[in-house]
Amino acid sequence: MDRQLGRRPALVVMSDLAALARQHRLIVDIAERGLTVLVVVGPSTDLEKLDGHIRDGGHPLSRIAEVRQLPDAAVGAVLASVQDWITDYDVRGVICAGEVFVDATAVLAEVLGLPSTGTWAARVCRDKVMQRVVLRDHGPKWRAYAPHDRHRAASEVYPCVVKPAGRMFSSGVVRCDDAGQLQDALGQYGPDETILVEELVTGPEFSVEALVHRGELLWSGVTGKTTNEDSGRFFTEIGHTSPAKLPPADTEALVAANAAILKALRFESGITHAEFRLRDGQPVLMEIAARLPGDAITMLWNLATGLPLEPAIVDLALGVRPDYPAPTRRALQRFTEHRPGRLVDVTCAEAPVSWISEDAFWPIAVPSADPQAPARAVSVMVGVPRGTELGALNDSYGRSASVVVDLPWEAEPDREAHTFTDRVELVIEGG
Repeated sequence: MDRQLGRRPALVVMSDLAALARQHRLIVDIAERGLTVLVVVGPSTDLEKLDGHIRDGGHPLSRIAEVRQLPDAAVGAVLASVQDWITDYDVRGVICAGEVFVDATAVLAEVLGLPSTGTWAARVCRDKVMQRVVLRDHGPKWRAYAPHDRHRAASEVYPCVVKPAGRMFSSGVVRCDDAGQLQDALGQYGPDETILVEELVTGPEFSVEALVHRGELLWSGVTGKTTNEDSGRFFTEIGHTSPAKLPPADTEALVAANAAILKALRFESGITHAEFRLRDGQPVLMEIAARLPGDAITMLWNLATGLPLEPAIVDLALGVRPDYPAPTRRALQRFTEHRPGRLVDVTCAEAPVSWISEDAFWPIAVPSADPQAPARAVSVMVGVPRGTELGALNDSYGRSASVVVDLPWEAEPDREAHTFTDRVELVIEGG
């Protein structure tokens, strides 16, 4: 029998359960276009939980038709695991919704002649050391040390920042104020990890999200970021505001810097998420990723513009030129502070509380119909299960609950953030 006949159209998504829960609108949009949803996940996904959500007809992840779990994201392993999909389905697009699959997504798309970031851009975006080399005119002063050379690690200036080249979510990123702290920091990394030692770049932090279609930059949005660096040596992100409330010149500088980086990468099609510091009005690149942004940033842009980002991502994967609007409001996400102890409950009178790590379902944000509508809490989300032992915010894994707020354009984001986070109560025992 000719397996090429009667093949159903399909789209492959490479991700993990946490990202699928956050981007479930992506899965629904693909299915509603009449495309079969094929998903590749890595070892961090609890496959039993994912299968349970797929069997639950009321869950958006039930639109997934097939899942393959791999022990790692090596390109060869991914290609081997999807070879029958390529034969059995008419694969029309490939989307990366998880950092570890950036390389494999680009290679598979290129093999099939489909739109993608481009394999070179994907390779650079996935490797922090390559980013520093290829984009050296845009980043801080730095020096990389391979595992065999780490005993020589040093910095010409202090304070400096030490980070493992292969990790995510701010894991292992720490400020060192002198050579002694630098040597102490090296002990926290595994024996096979390459590290970067960089100058400490001061100034506010931002991300630039961008939509690119066949090399054409279609849309850019600047998100303001808040970290906990003022209270310690770590750089955990504890807040986002989309779009950032900035003077037009600063917004233009960030968008222009990001455009220059995309051109240098020869970026082809897809979404990017680049992080910058603005030092004396000049953008300094921290890193760039060829995937959807994390936390609630896609939800924030939905609230700010009135339209979800996910359909535009699917359009780009299918070779369709999307039209995404400019924002008319702002939206923010702020993580609450917590003391050490066991998390028992989270309550808020202003908005429903969602335990997103338990049900793998991020709430759907409904934008305000009136651009001048007052600020409102849209959702409170808890990223850890009940009973979790809470501790220090050394990286993103240590965060607990956050609130998403929809606000008018002229509102003061920091004031509104404090107003609504104060209304979220964490019930914590012990500590």
